[in-house]
Amino acid sequence: MKEQGKIFLGLSVFVLAMALTYGLWTNHSDLGIEAAGTTALFLAFGLCAFIGYYLAFTARRVDSGAGDNPEAEVADDSGELGFFAPHSWQPLSLALGGALAFLGVIFGWWLMFWAAPIILIGIFGWVFEFYRGENQNQ
Repeated sequence: MKEQGKIFLGLSVFVLAMALTYGLWTNHSDLGIEAAGTTALFLAFGLCAFIGYYLAFTARRVDSGAGDNPEAEVADDSGELGFFAPHSWQPLSLALGGALAFLGVIFGWWLMFWAAPIILIGIFGWVFEFYRGENQNQ
């Protein structure tokens, strides 16, 4: 994780330099700074900095992984990665609700009345998926 944190922090410095360069390059005295691209680059800088800080902060709390060892082999990072649901219909309902919500932004906020319950049902179902039914943990 330490290496990934360094990579993202380095990337954030690069994106900041590009944002400043782009902002100065597109600054015409009669038009002003081109706002959309400059804003997008500064937001990309912020996102890279957030991810880099998170990875660097988390790397101090967890043990070093195979990615931090320069002499590690690919097999050193093998093993169980966690528990993943074998099948679930909840992401489909969340995608449907999210699509309706974004369509509500485009066509009218009244679509949110249909999107919100679908999203809530999807979230509730996904959170409590393993507390009932055939996937219930004993």
